Amino acid sequence: MPEFVDLSREIHHRTPTHPSHPPVVMGVWGDHSEKKVAGNTTFTSKAMHLSMSDHAGTHVDAPVHFDPRPGAASIEQMPLSDFYTSAFCIDLSHIPLKTAATVEEVQAAVAASGQTIQPGDTVLIWLATNERLFGSRGYLHDFPGLSVPAIRWLAAQGVKIFGVEAISPAPEGEPNFQAHMVCAELGITHIECLWNLKSLIGRGRFTFIGFPLKLQGGTASPIRAVAMFP
Repeated sequence: MPEFVDLSREIHHRTPTHPSHPPVVMGVWGDHSEKKVAGNTTFTSKAMHLSMSDHAGTHVDAPVHFDPRPGAASIEQMPLSDFYTSAFCIDLSHIPLKTAATVEEVQAAVAASGQTIQPGDTVLIWLATNERLFGSRGYLHDFPGLSVPAIRWLAAQGVKIFGVEAISPAPEGEPNFQAHMVCAELGITHIECLWNLKSLIGRGRFTFIGFPLKLQGGTASPIRAVAMFP
């Protein structure tokens, strides 16, 4: 049987989200204290109410989120094959907070992983963001990420999607805007708010699975991100 490693954050009421997006609002819509009677049958059920951005929780951005050009794909237009790929995780946990990893640092981390990037790979990037920041105010502001040259290099190797633990792929402010813009230019995208990446370090390749919801016109979608080992 394959081994599945869950890489997703739980979605709950007031899940930490990017400040530019609406909050997650989650509550009970109906519960088993409310009885329904039809003839001689008494029935109870429970359901939850959920309101959130398409960028809530562990999610993948669609090109239309950051690419203003006509025809940029929304989430339901992205090929499902993009979300079932060969993948590996690199260790950039030494990168200081609020800092963008250089292309040389990313190259060194790929080399240290013992892997060679293949076209179509997903590359996940452990920056120890959750270990250092999750649960604090700094999680929304102090995260590290990738530099534009590092993103360009990953794309040049054939990476279509890369993933980070933070709410953005690059440090807050202008670096984050530039990272999104270069993704639009290069035709790639990224996953944000990943979880449990540390457990993947040193384990080599796995199959990455992270299918988005079929949201009409969606600019992103929550995903259940999973690493599958044989």
